[in-house]
Amino acid sequence: MPSPTKKRKLNDQSSSGVQSRSLEYFFSKQKQKGTSTPRESLSEAAIAPLSNEANGSELTDEELARKLQAEWDAEVQNERAASTPCPDPTKESTPQLSQPDESAAPAEPPAPTVVVPQEPKKNTLSLSSVANAEDTASATVPLDQSPLTFDTSEFVPQLKANWAAEGGRASYAFLTRCFVLVNGTQSRIKIVDTLVNCIRVLIEADPESLLPAVWLATNAISPPYISLELGLGGSAISKALRQVCGLDNRALKAIYDKHGDAGDVAFKAKKKQSFTLRKPKPLTIQAVYQSLVKIANSQGHGSGEAKQRIVDRLLQDARGGEESRYIVRTLCQHLRIGAVKTTMLIALSRAFVLSRPPGAEFPLRSVQDLQRLKKDELAEGRDFACEFKYDGQRAQIHCDDKGKVTIFSRHLELMTDKYPDLVALMPKIRGEGVDSFIMEGEVVAVDKENGELKNFQTLSNRARKDVAIGSVQVNVCMFAFDLMFLNGQPLLDRPFRERRELLRSMFLEVPHQFTWVKNLDATSQDSEAVLDFFKQATEIKCEGIMVKILDNLTEVPYQGDEAADADGEAEQPKIQSKSKKGKTGKDEEVIPKKKGRRKPLLATYEPDKRLDSWLKVKKDYNSSFDTIDMIPVAGWHGQGRKAKWWSPILMAVRNEESGSFEVVCKCMSGFTDAFYKANREFYDDGEETGGRNNTRARKPAFVEYSGPVPDVWFEPQEVWEMAFADITLSPTYTAAIGLVSEERGLSLRFPRFLKKREDKGLDEASTNEFLAGLWRKQEAKAPTKDSNGGGTVDDDFEE
Repeated sequence: MPSPTKKRKLNDQSSSGVQSRSLEYFFSKQKQKGTSTPRESLSEAAIAPLSNEANGSELTDEELARKLQAEWDAEVQNERAASTPCPDPTKESTPQLSQPDESAAPAEPPAPTVVVPQEPKKNTLSLSSVANAEDTASATVPLDQSPLTFDTSEFVPQLKANWAAEGGRASYAFLTRCFVLVNGTQSRIKIVDTLVNCIRVLIEADPESLLPAVWLATNAISPPYISLELGLGGSAISKALRQVCGLDNRALKAIYDKHGDAGDVAFKAKKKQSFTLRKPKPLTIQAVYQSLVKIANSQGHGSGEAKQRIVDRLLQDARGGEESRYIVRTLCQHLRIGAVKTTMLIALSRAFVLSRPPGAEFPLRSVQDLQRLKKDELAEGRDFACEFKYDGQRAQIHCDDKGKVTIFSRHLELMTDKYPDLVALMPKIRGEGVDSFIMEGEVVAVDKENGELKNFQTLSNRARKDVAIGSVQVNVCMFAFDLMFLNGQPLLDRPFRERRELLRSMFLEVPHQFTWVKNLDATSQDSEAVLDFFKQATEIKCEGIMVKILDNLTEVPYQGDEAADADGEAEQPKIQSKSKKGKTGKDEEVIPKKKGRRKPLLATYEPDKRLDSWLKVKKDYNSSFDTIDMIPVAGWHGQGRKAKWWSPILMAVRNEESGSFEVVCKCMSGFTDAFYKANREFYDDGEETGGRNNTRARKPAFVEYSGPVPDVWFEPQEVWEMAFADITLSPTYTAAIGLVSEERGLSLRFPRFLKKREDKGLDEASTNEFLAGLWRKQEAKAPTKDSNGGGTVDDDFEE
């Protein structure tokens, strides 16, 4: 039954003494002005329905409200169409409201399709449309090309033009582009090439941004000798993401649980943010670096708020997901692009061979000359030394002319207090005429009585600070292999053969405390002898062998202005006899100064660099060793790139007596991305699909494990063949406990997946007895006193 419309007093004009002004009155006044507007036809069409009605009171409230709203919407749209010119689709325009210009010349009525109301734009700015020109310019630079074919002149002018608005400073978008390309490849060659090209562009376009870019790419903000730490917690980053991207704690945690990396969380969160109230100022490399320095220098009262404001501003100014990803990873100091310090040093050296800053005058190498160099030609016919790679801790011992001894680790950490027995040993090993020296070697745990080598795990049980000689329980032996400084003279530019000769002639051995690494000198023709030497090293608990070039290339000329011998030969060092006194005065120099500056070659010593002149051959790279068939029983969510897969994976062996599975180790090596993907589909926990497949919510009763709880438990169904480096005693894993030790089980060192054993069932997997047997076999190969000795060995290894 229809509502009684006659009762509506609001629309009854007779009930009020004031005459209401309807839409007819408004449009009639417009016609009286004599102006013909494009909205006239539409307004008449809008009034027509009202004129057909006898009275507005005959309409229901809802109908009348809709008609009035439609009329006023049409009026607003017509005003915009009449006063605002049609925007150029190629240009970005700012939405604004304008009043119609009644004095303008009458415009012809547009076609009906023109006046169709368009969806009004919000008075906001889209992040995806900001600075597209600069982003496009950075994205088109092929940084992953070979540096020998990459031509910087094709891209530097355009980039400099785009960077001019920011004072010529390189944009962070360009560095982000480099990070994206590096992160997208696993090829070390591609990684270095991309960094080289990025550095070359910065050298030529904005040299002042080069050093900040190097710091940002290597997860650092200062050199090690400057104590400058960010001191930024994850809560500050989470708070900034919530504020900037408009997310709550639950949404942020859901993204993190899915991706497992703070940078990926920022990427997804930024993608969810469609609009911003202000146009972000493009970030520059220098601005980002300076922001990090400000964070590190913020101390005292209010420093937390100051750091938070800087983090907020960085994320606000980040344009798009990729910049946000790497800003957050930089703040976490975990960039995850593989550009470690050594990689960056290689890239820097190669970049400055091909490019130089404006105004610099140093010579560049031609691409043709660089293309002619071949690595195999440089090493062909070269003599090399093979040395045992002992399973210990690398140490560098410094002794000054006053007898003060300082010991450093490979990372230059001070270890003097850890090895007081080595400090006390130094006066005994110094020969006649030795005042000061710097030597390098491997500190290995040994049996003091017979010199038997022990594994690294034994050495790690030794106390690290304030160790007294009387309390030493783990005895060590120093196996020296290099000498870098002697009696005030650096030996870094001397060939390895000369440095080794000085080391063994100027110092004295002390049984089971100080000796030389065992070595074999060979050439490329002695492959069988090298293989036998490698096997001998692995049988006595060594990690493998080191291969080192012995001599420099004699045909490389001198460089520099100093005089050089005509034949280009380096002057041979004079080795002082041990019978001569040298601590109070010397008649001749132990190491005479050379007459020129020779180019650093393969056989020289380069501090803090990994060169092709030293190669490590580890035993776990050799397929001739024992393998073990194990059962995957659990896994964790991976981190970063592996967040959507299971990594690491918990591996176990069978206990034949009880029928249980005893966990041995975690494995995260040897898997391909394709394997990870298939493995995740096979062991599905149901988080994405909604249904479990071959997984359990809780640990099965037949799995023996007491370590950290994994994210998912597998339904044991497969057997995997695993390789490993060593078998070690473990306080965490209980596999084979009671078979070799009453307190500890066995674990694998450096486990690596080889393949699935489709031909084997669970009852054919390796047992804990088999694992214990491998342990006994390994321990039975312990070295004897004779096999530890130093000195050069013959090809038949007879001593």
